[in-house]
Amino acid sequence: MQVRQGGRYSAVAMLLHWLIAIAVIVNWRLAESAHEGPREAGASLMATHKAIGMTILLLTVLRLIWRLAHPSLVRTPDLKLWERVLAKTVHVTFYVLLIGLPLLGWTASSSFGKPVDWFGVFQIPALPVAHNENTGETLFDIHHTLGGAMVWLIALHVAGALKHTVIDRDGTLWRMLPFGTPRA
Repeated sequence: MQVRQGGRYSAVAMLLHWLIAIAVIVNWRLAESAHEGPREAGASLMATHKAIGMTILLLTVLRLIWRLAHPSLVRTPDLKLWERVLAKTVHVTFYVLLIGLPLLGWTASSSFGKPVDWFGVFQIPALPVAHNENTGETLFDIHHTLGGAMVWLIALHVAGALKHTVIDRDGTLWRMLPFGTPRA
């Protein structure tokens, strides 16, 4: 795989990044709203939450395939070691959660013997796991906890982008946007 210095991410990488980011934020708010409102409305919101979760899983797999098949950007050479380590850790953790959270939610639903309805278009069958509601509840609890970790990870990611934009002024943020001036 070739690696290029600086520049912008590809249009496909940007599109997948922002679609996933928006979907994750919407999904987080859906889950929060589902737990706060009436039970009937909550069930509908959770059905949408599950469908978006499966969409996030698909988009993340596509993003990983794209990333493996296309050159990635080398970080600016003036990043400190701690910045490189933190950036790599955050990105790897994002991918683990973006794949793990939907799979965990799917497995939890499957423990109740329930498929995932994808926006009323089709149903994604339950995974072949034992029907065990206690296991399902435990998996949903873990899913919820890791979802909270995802929110904190997003905050850290945004803080890093703001640091690079406002303090370092190194153009890093503009690499993932179709406008602005990334530093080459």
